[in-house]
Amino acid sequence: MIADDDPLVRRALAVFLATAGIEVVEESPDGAHAIAAARRLRPDVALVDVQMPGVDGVAATAGIIEHSPDTKVLAITTFGTIESIMPMLRAGASGYLLKDTDPEDIVAAVHGVLAGNGVLSPRVTTRLIASIREVSTPAVEPLADFEALSDREVEVVRLLAAGLSNAEIALEMHVSEGTVKAHLGNIIAKWGVRDRVQVLIRAARSGLVSFT
Repeated sequence: MIADDDPLVRRALAVFLATAGIEVVEESPDGAHAIAAARRLRPDVALVDVQMPGVDGVAATAGIIEHSPDTKVLAITTFGTIESIMPMLRAGASGYLLKDTDPEDIVAAVHGVLAGNGVLSPRVTTRLIASIREVSTPAVEPLADFEALSDREVEVVRLLAAGLSNAEIALEMHVSEGTVKAHLGNIIAKWGVRDRVQVLIRAARSGLVSFT
């Protein structure tokens, strides 16, 4: 599903995805329409613009996830500021792309969020890291007892923060990729988050990892 108030953008994205064999079940012109469509259609992935009239992308993301919890939201927008990025991630978006992203990378991002991965445009990653570095004394939110991780789960989080993929983490830890996915699943369940991006955000807030 695609939600964007620009009909030309909706059509272009739909063509890119259809060419790659991805079915677009709905094209929504605003956030309210997108929420209603997600409730009705339960799409696997929703590509959502950040700034739309009426119900914006942040509210749309929260509404889509509320009514269709299995839907992965992938933000796609021209706005790459921290003020635009963080509200979308906090609302539950699994990824954040800029609209100048190459079509093949957009397709790869759709497959990525479907696989449970967090997907960010390189410039978005750079801005997130810079934003974290600008905070000289971040407020630490320690992990509660029920959020405590095993030593192996901590290792997975730290390797994830270093930018390693599941396959690379498996090689580093001398385990199978399936074991890494199982560890990630346990971490996501313990922390009550949706995906790898939110795992990293929670880990940074807890002081478990640092990006400085």
